[in-house]
Amino acid sequence: MILSYKIHDVAPYINWIYFFHAWGFQPRYAAIANIHGCDVCRASWLTTFPEEERNKASEAMQLFKEANRMLDMLDADYEVKTIFKLCKTNSDGDNLVIEKEENQTIIFPLLRQQSPKRDGSPFICLSDFIRPLSTGIPDTMGVFASCIDADMEGLYEQDPYKHLLVQTLSDRLAEAATEKMHEYVRKEFWGYAKDENLTIPDLLIENYQGIRPAVGYPSLPDQSVNFLLDEILDMKQIGISLTENGAMHPHSSVCGLMFAHPASEYFSVGKIGEDQLEDYARRRKKSIEEMRKFLAANLQ
Repeated sequence: MILSYKIHDVAPYINWIYFFHAWGFQPRYAAIANIHGCDVCRASWLTTFPEEERNKASEAMQLFKEANRMLDMLDADYEVKTIFKLCKTNSDGDNLVIEKEENQTIIFPLLRQQSPKRDGSPFICLSDFIRPLSTGIPDTMGVFASCIDADMEGLYEQDPYKHLLVQTLSDRLAEAATEKMHEYVRKEFWGYAKDENLTIPDLLIENYQGIRPAVGYPSLPDQSVNFLLDEILDMKQIGISLTENGAMHPHSSVCGLMFAHPASEYFSVGKIGEDQLEDYARRRKKSIEEMRKFLAANLQ
């Protein structure tokens, strides 16, 4: 299913902490997004900072004003799009067996934690949150992708400040659209959390049931699986194309998986050894050297 959102519809779902981080501000300055916009409330907010930090807080306040003005301008001409699909899925060891179309499956290899743990907790893989193939009973998993309008990337190229403002907002808008889509999927389309009643701050700290790991997350570090997701979703329907290395264009795009299992959790695969690299390359049907390139940050 494809969903197109006006920018004013997804703006409330923006996680401003990451926006301000991109501009070099510590998380506490992002609290301006929660302050009423009147001069009295903003002046009162400034007084919560020590004297030596108020200039920085004033900069954050001005940046937030300009970001919102830019959002209003973008809203007139641009939308943010998402595409998602619920698929019958089973786990088979560290692989997912995903039904792409009726009676047509695709193998989606995953990585399992391998580094020794001091607390003795189990070594997790995302496949653990899906019913095993051996049960003979299909489970369900979601796949998704979101992106901004590609034309936004070329805006204000002659004005470095405005260009950077659009870029940093675009990243947040793609994530915000994903957040809004995932809420709809949980409560209505998939409906496994029909009674969910969370505020947006609750959503942004992931207080919902299930997880939504995106490609590049610590639990899903291999960018090359974008090609597998594209096989399932046909991401060009919303304007996403992939480079030969699996990077997405527009740059402000995100894709990944959606799990509903109540025990599902975010985690980091961490460091893996040559044995798992070889096994993963075999399951991905790629050379070890090619997989080494995609998993360089995870190799011991």
